[in-house]
Amino acid sequence: MGSISHRQPGMESLSSSLKKKATEQHYRAEVMIAGEQLRLRLHDGKLIKDRRFHLRTYPNCFVAKELTDWLIDHKEAPDRETGIRLMQKLMDHYIIHHVCDEHSDYKDAKLLYRFRKDDGTFPLSKDVKVFMRGQSLYEKLVSVEESILKVREENSVKYQRTFLGCEMVDWLVQEGEVENRQEAVELGQALLEHGIIQHVSNRHHFFDSDILYHFWINFRRRRRLTELLNENSSRALSESPDSPFCLRKLNPDPGNTSFLSVQTNKEIKIVSAVRRSSITSLSGNSNPYFSAAPTLVFPPVAECNPKSVLKRPVTNEELLSPGAPYVKKTLTIVGDAVGWGFVVRGGRPCHIQAVDPGGPAAAAGMKVCQFVFSVNGACVLHLDYQTISSLIMTGPRTLVMEVMEASDE
Repeated sequence: MGSISHRQPGMESLSSSLKKKATEQHYRAEVMIAGEQLRLRLHDGKLIKDRRFHLRTYPNCFVAKELTDWLIDHKEAPDRETGIRLMQKLMDHYIIHHVCDEHSDYKDAKLLYRFRKDDGTFPLSKDVKVFMRGQSLYEKLVSVEESILKVREENSVKYQRTFLGCEMVDWLVQEGEVENRQEAVELGQALLEHGIIQHVSNRHHFFDSDILYHFWINFRRRRRLTELLNENSSRALSESPDSPFCLRKLNPDPGNTSFLSVQTNKEIKIVSAVRRSSITSLSGNSNPYFSAAPTLVFPPVAECNPKSVLKRPVTNEELLSPGAPYVKKTLTIVGDAVGWGFVVRGGRPCHIQAVDPGGPAAAAGMKVCQFVFSVNGACVLHLDYQTISSLIMTGPRTLVMEVMEASDE
């Protein structure tokens, strides 16, 4: 369906300085996403692990020289010099650092480095929080059947992931993401200024009108690290076809678990993590359009509405009936810098849809197909997953959950 943007009085064109800022922020977001995809691949390939040096153990780190070898072996860098430049780019954007912060540059040597997301030092600046909010909204939009995001044409050019400004404002208000239309416009303008959304012709700011916008960032696309060396290629790259945000196993083997628990030719399960703080509390910003809590900074997004992991539906009556083959377990999960590392889906009762193998939930004993009985002492059998997720997001860092799982027969 085609749509034509109409410029209305008072809707001034974007200034060159604002366009430059949005482009810079967009590039930073691309670096963060590429860095996170690399981190997950390295965990999956066991390059990131606890290492001992001089009688001290350094958790979740990698050896620079080994990583350079890996980049070349996996065709992410054509040579060592390029590999060093790529990792330096991640250092410059505070994604990785030397484990003792003794080196400000990336050295292709037997030195230990670590992803900041693995030790809780990833800087949650205001810019990052806007990115988190934008990504959270995107995930919500693509997960509904009648999404406002559509392929549209304007001036004979086809654009992906588009929406009208007034449609976005309507949706934000209806979904309770903002209190009123003014807050929705402020949020839209923040997203545009941070390179997350964009007027399709890059001429206008965000307004409550029938102007056509699109999500500039394609969160589903797999990044190649060499893209980071070209800061001017972001527009073309963002229009690449959708692909899973995180990676299918290149060489699946039973003992090598990936973040997504993916098997060849099977649907990809979304693995996300609800965060323990809202953007408001993290940033100290009282602006109301930052009030909604985001999801994991980089939720591994794949196909919309993935198939339930349950073999068959289970009712509360069946779960609680005397002699039912289910046992109750209490899990205490201490959230880390990015959340707890699991996905709740379904309703009445809800179940665990996916678990990050390297996250706090997995360490506490959480497994897929468990049913959620209570959250921090409150019974939640009668709630849907959105409500349960909200309870978790607004609760304390230490999460106490009672789950029920099928007993071994």
